Amino acid sequence: MIYRPLGNTGIEISSLGFGCMRLPMIDQGDKKIVDQEKVNGMLAEAYRLGVNYFDTAWFYNDFQSEEAVGKAIKSFRDKIYLSTKCPSHLVKEPGDYTKFLKEQLKRLDTDYLDLYHFHGIGYDGFLEIDEKTGWLEEAKKAKKEGLIRHIAFSFHDKPENMIKLIDLGHFESVLCQYNLIDRSNSEAIAYAAEKGLGVIVMGPLGGGRVAGLPEEVTESLGIKVKSSVELALRYVFSNPHIDCALSGMENIDMVRENASVSEERAELAADEAAAISELMEKNGKLADLYCTGCNYCMPCPAEVNIPHIFKMMNYHKIYGITDFAKKGYAEIGTNQWVKGKRADACTDCGLCETKCPQKIKIRKQLKESHLALGA
Repeated sequence: MIYRPLGNTGIEISSLGFGCMRLPMIDQGDKKIVDQEKVNGMLAEAYRLGVNYFDTAWFYNDFQSEEAVGKAIKSFRDKIYLSTKCPSHLVKEPGDYTKFLKEQLKRLDTDYLDLYHFHGIGYDGFLEIDEKTGWLEEAKKAKKEGLIRHIAFSFHDKPENMIKLIDLGHFESVLCQYNLIDRSNSEAIAYAAEKGLGVIVMGPLGGGRVAGLPEEVTESLGIKVKSSVELALRYVFSNPHIDCALSGMENIDMVRENASVSEERAELAADEAAAISELMEKNGKLADLYCTGCNYCMPCPAEVNIPHIFKMMNYHKIYGITDFAKKGYAEIGTNQWVKGKRADACTDCGLCETKCPQKIKIRKQLKESHLALGA
């Protein structure tokens, strides 16, 4: 395994990190619980293969991930770096940040966290919560007391707001999205590295999207790889500003495959990385002909999540990532991240079409989307 400095933190982090949000689960009566035996084996194998960074969060695996991770890493806790995240939208008043932190330490069965992230913050939201609760001062106090060692944030906002957050000067590391399909954070990532922040990226395989790229797409690049997974990880590793690729691995085979690519951090040649970027840019422009994701069509009176539906349809039509697209479509309305309703909830009112700058026949394409993805 290759290790890199995590910004100016003093940490040497493995190129591959273990994202503990898709741990295997089993049925127990009328609910699902984490399969602790499998989790123990997966995390131990990752550690054996050189992974030294494990990341979880309050909500993962129906609120069970932290406790499961704590049990799985118990025998090698002092040899790894452990991260979790403050559930930002639950912080409502002074003291909440510290309350959650202490509960998470208990769940993880540890005395300290190496990194504690403000979870999924945007620039305005971070400042608004700080004004109401003073959570930043609580973070600094927790660090002084040794409960956390490095203050970090995870990010899903616009790239320009990531730069604004960095410029506040409070953070030592950032976790953000980056992969060969979604490169929107490229400039902000470079800026973070320039400012001395550690840079960890989530979704190096695009949450499964990249792993589903058709063979003809990868073969057209003329790059010798065993799989699209290898191609995706090597592409991420080719960005010199990225310290660690955090992958949400679901089984031990994924652990071994990802680790085998990461053990040498086999970066692509500059011309190979450029060829991938060019191809993805071309495909991205084709996708824009279908829907640009501008959100002008929203809100929908029937709560149909039009942008997400069309985003999944783009993955199906343009990239050929159909299994992932169907899974993303089925997910609508099932969790806090993908809200609203599927296309079959459309009432045919047509309001969306009056607001669409692309003049897309939205109602027709919603029906097509449901037929393609809802089966």
